[in-house]
Amino acid sequence: MKTTWTWIGELGEVEAGLRELADELKLKFELGGEGKAGGAEAIGRGEDKAGAEAIVGSEAADDRAAREAGGHSRGDGTTEAERAVTVRVERGGEGLAAGYADGRAWIRYERKHQFFRAFSLLLEKGVDGPAWELAEQQRIGTVGPMFDLSRNGVLTLDAWRSLLRRMALMGLNSVMLYMEDTYEIPGEPYFGYMRGRYSAEELRAIDDYADLFGIEAFPSIQTLAHLEEFLKWEPVKGYKDTKGALLAQDDRVLELVERMIERATAPFRSRKIHIGMDEAEEVGRGKHLDLHGFNGRFPIIAGHLQAVLDIVRRRGLSPMMWSDMFLKLASANGAEHFDRNTVIPEEMARQIPSDVDMVYWDYNHFEPEHYEAQLGKHRPLGCRVVFAGGVWVFNTFGVNYGLSLAATEAALLACKAEGVDEVYATMWGDDGMESNPFIALLGLQYYAEQAYCDGKPEWSRVEARTLACTGTEAAAFLLLNGLDETPGAEPGNRKQTNPSKFLLYQDVLLGLFDRQIAGLELDAHYAELEAEIAASRRPGAALDPLFEVPERLCGVLRWKSQAGLRLKAAYDADDRAELERLASELLPRIAEAVRALREAHRRQWLSMFKPFGWEVLDIRYGGVLTRLDTAALRLRDYLDGRAARLEELEQERLPYSTVNLEQGGSLGWCSYYYRMASPNVFYHVQNPF
Repeated sequence: MKTTWTWIGELGEVEAGLRELADELKLKFELGGEGKAGGAEAIGRGEDKAGAEAIVGSEAADDRAAREAGGHSRGDGTTEAERAVTVRVERGGEGLAAGYADGRAWIRYERKHQFFRAFSLLLEKGVDGPAWELAEQQRIGTVGPMFDLSRNGVLTLDAWRSLLRRMALMGLNSVMLYMEDTYEIPGEPYFGYMRGRYSAEELRAIDDYADLFGIEAFPSIQTLAHLEEFLKWEPVKGYKDTKGALLAQDDRVLELVERMIERATAPFRSRKIHIGMDEAEEVGRGKHLDLHGFNGRFPIIAGHLQAVLDIVRRRGLSPMMWSDMFLKLASANGAEHFDRNTVIPEEMARQIPSDVDMVYWDYNHFEPEHYEAQLGKHRPLGCRVVFAGGVWVFNTFGVNYGLSLAATEAALLACKAEGVDEVYATMWGDDGMESNPFIALLGLQYYAEQAYCDGKPEWSRVEARTLACTGTEAAAFLLLNGLDETPGAEPGNRKQTNPSKFLLYQDVLLGLFDRQIAGLELDAHYAELEAEIAASRRPGAALDPLFEVPERLCGVLRWKSQAGLRLKAAYDADDRAELERLASELLPRIAEAVRALREAHRRQWLSMFKPFGWEVLDIRYGGVLTRLDTAALRLRDYLDGRAARLEELEQERLPYSTVNLEQGGSLGWCSYYYRMASPNVFYHVQNPF
């Protein structure tokens, strides 16, 4: 039954966002008594829509719109009947509430973003049938994602709008933009050069759209380390201490940092800024050492922090920073982030200003007690503590939901127990971003449900909310676990193996990971997963195209994952018939599947990310294809007598990771493409600093 929604009451601050959602969901929308029917106006929309409809366009499927509006599709674009429901909106009280009875619905909310979660409750529970009422209190006051926009995947404005609409339905109210060098600084042409950097106008458009839904957007930048992509350019070498760290105690660097802070914060309403400063182990070991001699890292970092905070304070900003370096430097060996025995000494704590929030990041522990202990280690600093967990899209084509959900549960239970009122779900794009934030939406949903309940949410509740907010079943998202949770991996993949990536990129003639996977039926696993993903798909649903890449990847790995083992076994046995079959049938079949995967991945990338960065994946796919071609040539030369031997296949296969083989529960982990593809030289590092 198709529903006309008539809205009355206090709509002022939420009307524009509501119209955007009505347009997305194809809901018939009226303002009470005024007869202004229709969908949303194009509020804050840019001109970057070409080619983006596959992933980030509107929810066009008639059956979904009818279902979410309380109706039933006939399958021909029409519905059985039409009805009207009036929704009264009131701002006040604590938390949020929504309900329905006798053709009337209501929403009450305390904070702007809570209205949109309440609206999603109407979509979820329905506005026909039995009466219902639901009230919620927000137990974590600030919650949202951190999107990595620095590892090649720079989201387009349309992708941002699509993500923000779904975040609004979830009830999230903050988003952090992680930008190492992907924003503009006048006078610094190499800053973000050819990297898809955002203009000030683009950042302002993101902020404007987020504000429609009461979502606070703010920048997360780097003011000390993690600046390799900028500092690699010869014209800016004067800013450099080491390959990734700025030169502390340098006036030119501080002037650069001031311009960074100015340009990063100017487009945003928020006064928040994340100034980074994590993983700065190399600080003071390069040019700084030449100029100033040896200094301990803590005094260098503490002095630089004071200089950066002086800039921040002059601008009236509210800073936060990663806390890991202080915990590492306070540990027994000066390097351990999670040492149980670490105590930050009073002398160190006195030198760390208390007017900077400390962001404690932790992505892979599973006991609330661990997080409670780590939070306690921050208390001597006297700073407000923010928590950052992770949804594991790092170094994979999918999402490690087993690890992500288990670690999130433990972490957020601890945060609520310890009174931590601001949390973020990081989505790092390490090593080129083969994955994407859209397939991590189930993880974001779990953060939202944790934020709106006292203990942990029932999984059935998470499932219902995921369907209401994303239009996709939680079970479909969870299938992506299988890309890496293969035979040989611990259930839940808590030991972080990523075969979906290293089995695609490893060379079939060299087989760097073949010892890791010997005896495992990976071909059969990926064939079964391919069929499961295909069966779960819903053509026409807005997010359905997300699952084409995982499906196509399985279509490659069902043939490629054990190809190297088969080549080696046939060669060692001098089975020329099998070598002939592998050369003439299997390798061409793999190449055909890789071409199909690349085309699907390219469509997906260009539907959500700027084109910069795709060339990296193009080169990687090209490498796989050309090496398959060379493998077929080498086999043919051997079989035809032009090559007396194949030296590549005569080499003993050694373990890639002896730790993984000895301990079990993991096929291995690799963070870098160049280490997956070849043991030989990709580039020559003359000076690591």
